[in-house]
Amino acid sequence: MSAGAEAKQRALSGPSAEAVLDERVHERIMTAAQFAEPDQVPVWDFVDSWPIYQHFAPGETDPVVATAKVFHGLEIDLCRGVYLPQPPEAEGRETDHETHKTKVSGRTHWVVEYPIRSLEAIKAWKGSVPEQDDFWPEVERDRQIRDAFAPRTLYVPGGGVGFHGAYGAMGLQLFSTALYDARDDVVRIIDTLSRASCVRASAYAEAQLGPFFFVGDDIAFKGRTMFSPAMLRELFFPYLKRLCEPLVAAGIQVIFHTDGYIMEIVDDLLESGVTGLNPLEPLAGNDIAALKQRYGRDLILVGGIDCSQLLPFGSVTEIREGVRQLLRDAGRGGGLFIGSSSEIVPATPVPSIFAFYEACRELGRYPLEV
Repeated sequence: MSAGAEAKQRALSGPSAEAVLDERVHERIMTAAQFAEPDQVPVWDFVDSWPIYQHFAPGETDPVVATAKVFHGLEIDLCRGVYLPQPPEAEGRETDHETHKTKVSGRTHWVVEYPIRSLEAIKAWKGSVPEQDDFWPEVERDRQIRDAFAPRTLYVPGGGVGFHGAYGAMGLQLFSTALYDARDDVVRIIDTLSRASCVRASAYAEAQLGPFFFVGDDIAFKGRTMFSPAMLRELFFPYLKRLCEPLVAAGIQVIFHTDGYIMEIVDDLLESGVTGLNPLEPLAGNDIAALKQRYGRDLILVGGIDCSQLLPFGSVTEIREGVRQLLRDAGRGGGLFIGSSSEIVPATPVPSIFAFYEACRELGRYPLEV
């Protein structure tokens, strides 16, 4: 038996998400996801805060253990990724990878030298689509992570479509140029990465690790999409739909993530099979109240609290009012997983982090009194 087949056997032999989760947490999440009101609004987030990690998991070097302790300590119901924040002394550190170079800036990794650096490299790019067996060790690992977060937090596995993977391999400037000067080759790269993502998604659909799958491909800026909606309908949404198909067929709901403005493409996302939107940046121009009014029975709204200004720089009173307003706009009738509008960024003061999640729990109890 191959290593992939053995990993598959182990991945498929474990208990369900419902079996490992606390009954109240599972009921809270699933009731809200079915557009009804549970005991309180579920909390969903991603935390990038060195001080918070040191508060709940001091000295812990295992990202899974550390992240689980943080999420349990903050009483966050859903987690979309395992992380270990950069310590203050990492600022400015550069790392040479096999294909690219990164630098820590603001305690976050940034690519400063891309794997693909020219039109010639785009044209010469060769990629292949792995077999499903190649992904089963990853699926098995995600089952272990899910169980490490249980019983108090649901870990949501995920991946990309391939579109972000394509432009992320060369940077937006070269990608945009290549759309005109080497379009067929860009499409070939997107298609290859997308087909690999679909094979991966099929494995997760079979594994049934939980009720949700997180798909992250950034396609928007503040105030507009990164590419025209017409171009996205040609080079992004068909691939997103292809990725969603095996997951939707398996009864798994797809939570789609892009930073930025999404108001003009929500119908496209729905038609692609998406049933949840994250992170709903308010400062990007998204009208969360309008989204709730129009799509309140079709889309789970995930996030919604500004992480770029309100959480890092707002007072406790302002943070509580921000939570209160989001609950007014989108909390009634379920369908809301409250959280930051992407992640808790390193600049967020520790007292503000505690105040935010306390407000989510206190003000988010049903029936809402906001």
